[in-house]
Amino acid sequence: MNRIPPRSIRRRALVAAAGLCAGLAAAGTALAQDAYPNKPITFVVPFAAGSATDQLARAVGQSVTTDGKQPVVVDNRAGASGMIAAQAVARAAPDGYTVLITTNTTHAANEHLYRKLSYDPVKDFVPVTGLGKGGQVLVVNAQAPFKDVGELLAAARKAPGKLSFGSGSSSSRVAGEMLKQLAGVDILHVPYKSNPIAITDLLGGQIDMMITDTSTGVPQIKAGKLRALGYSTQKRSAQLPDVPTIAEAGVKGYDMGYWFAAYVPAGTPAAVVERLRGLLVHATQSDGAKSFYDMAGSEAWTTTSQELAAFQAAETQKWGQVIRAAGIEPE
Repeated sequence: MNRIPPRSIRRRALVAAAGLCAGLAAAGTALAQDAYPNKPITFVVPFAAGSATDQLARAVGQSVTTDGKQPVVVDNRAGASGMIAAQAVARAAPDGYTVLITTNTTHAANEHLYRKLSYDPVKDFVPVTGLGKGGQVLVVNAQAPFKDVGELLAAARKAPGKLSFGSGSSSSRVAGEMLKQLAGVDILHVPYKSNPIAITDLLGGQIDMMITDTSTGVPQIKAGKLRALGYSTQKRSAQLPDVPTIAEAGVKGYDMGYWFAAYVPAGTPAAVVERLRGLLVHATQSDGAKSFYDMAGSEAWTTTSQELAAFQAAETQKWGQVIRAAGIEPE
């Protein structure tokens, strides 16, 4: 009778054990993914009810409720430029039941605008997927003498510091600063608490221009009260197809939009992240989400977790460069 050497027996035992562990791990992953969700999910939004982020969260939440067969609760935690909400999610249990529906404010701009954050936008979160992208529109009063971006910039060069631009959000502010930097012009910045308040002063002639989100600017443009000169991203807006991009209008390299994305606390199991991602990606194609994108002048944008992480890193670098070049001191 042939005897099997003890070393071979041990090797076979190790191989069998490894195979068993791999099988159990795969089964555990599948089980975790299949079991999720089995209780209500909370979408934490860093801005007030009625904001664009809130509207998107509620739209995709309806689809996730239907597909996941569990209710989605939207928790608005506005304040501190999104830091209250981001901190709450960062400290939540990493189980996929607390999801941050946020924007570039918390995950690209804040670390350059504040000396100390109550959360780490990279280490404290797992990116799930992008949810949408949008652009802003450069507007002037309809009675202003500027018919295009070139005329506006020519006037700014002729009288440095005389023209002014308003902003009521970090996206609006940084978009204006980027225009100044790439065009080489000096335009005075006037801060506001919100873009609608800045629009009111633009209509009243207190400021000369601003770059605002389309949901705020388009109604005034269509009413004939504001004139659109340029769109902030590399692609024209479907709502304003005749308005050139700012880059097309002569400011080469100009591209400054905003984005929505979903994040969960660091340590959330990969299988749960992937299941949640699937629910959210499908939700961006729902009727409710499509209605939001049409209304807001934005578009669906989905990613893998790795793609969102890389995109966030690039955006953080871009925002930081503009903010530092503008001389904006962190608060």
